[in-house]
Amino acid sequence: MAERAGTSMRVLYFGTYDRAYPRNAQVISCLRGVGVEVLERHRPVWEQRHNWSVGLRQLARLAEAERILRKGSGGGVDALIVGYPGHFDLPAAKRVAHGKPVVFNPLVSLHDTFVGDRGRFRRGGPAAGVLQLVDRRAFRRADLVVADTQEHARFFRDEFGLAADRVRVCLVGAEDRLFRPGWQPRAPFHALFVGKLIPLHGLETILAAAALLPGVEFRIVGSGQLEPLLGMRPANVSWVPWVEYEHLPAELQRAGCALGVFGTGEKTGRVIPNKAFQALACGRPLVTADTPAARELLTDGVDALLVPAGDPAALAGAVQALAADAALAERIGAAGRATYEACASEAVLGEQWRSLLEHVTARQ
Repeated sequence: MAERAGTSMRVLYFGTYDRAYPRNAQVISCLRGVGVEVLERHRPVWEQRHNWSVGLRQLARLAEAERILRKGSGGGVDALIVGYPGHFDLPAAKRVAHGKPVVFNPLVSLHDTFVGDRGRFRRGGPAAGVLQLVDRRAFRRADLVVADTQEHARFFRDEFGLAADRVRVCLVGAEDRLFRPGWQPRAPFHALFVGKLIPLHGLETILAAAALLPGVEFRIVGSGQLEPLLGMRPANVSWVPWVEYEHLPAELQRAGCALGVFGTGEKTGRVIPNKAFQALACGRPLVTADTPAARELLTDGVDALLVPAGDPAALAGAVQALAADAALAERIGAAGRATYEACASEAVLGEQWRSLLEHVTARQ
């Protein structure tokens, strides 16, 4: 096992992972912050393609990437980490590792995401079957799977038949270099939603809540599968399809409150999304669905306002309460920041990631 003083730990972050995706950038950053040397062997495939409309050209890029990744060795490192979305990379990672532990940072199951949540492929159809096979091969080949919540960990263990000690949990967090409290010129109170407009986000619930609060502004930043719903958005909802990632902290710092996820699908209950951690890190009051995953971190009325998923009236009530009571908004935002610092800052998560890496290397 690598010791915290003396011998350093070296890991290889490996695969076709999206380097810009927050889960990957944050894990690399927090590991380096606690003294772990992180090397990268990366082949770009998925960048700018979060809708996963995979065509023959992209499949060809994936095949070429896997061919290149298989070459070389993982010598000189204590472990390999396969980042999101690296579900296709596990065979290459095991080959390169030469017996070193391979840690999988999947974030999601492909079948759960693209069949169960987004409905991109018919359940039981050929494409769904391929995704199930890819999932099963990836999760079962990893020496350790790192889930983002306890709910997701239970799902992975049950879905793929994994032993309890092969799945650990480390929250998503946010990048401390970007997401922190800061002053911005405040516009009139508005509720901010940032996201890819996928079903688990519950865009229809947000729009229905906005319609119940014509005197409160809502701002939506993002594009994606449910974008057509914005064509009939209420007059108090503004929409910006894209904001550069580096500008998101300023968006949050100007907002009266931040919105999490409100979808009614099963996956909503298993995740705490990036946007929630980013809001907490910036000290903005968060409103999100009251789910088992959210309850792992948040307490309703203390560090967030939790409302039933898919309930526009409850969401509208929470936003209205924050809009009408500046002291309440300030208290919720400050408590959310305190929860972030205690449970999800890079310093905290870096130590957790290092600890689980030490554990898996000691087992080998």
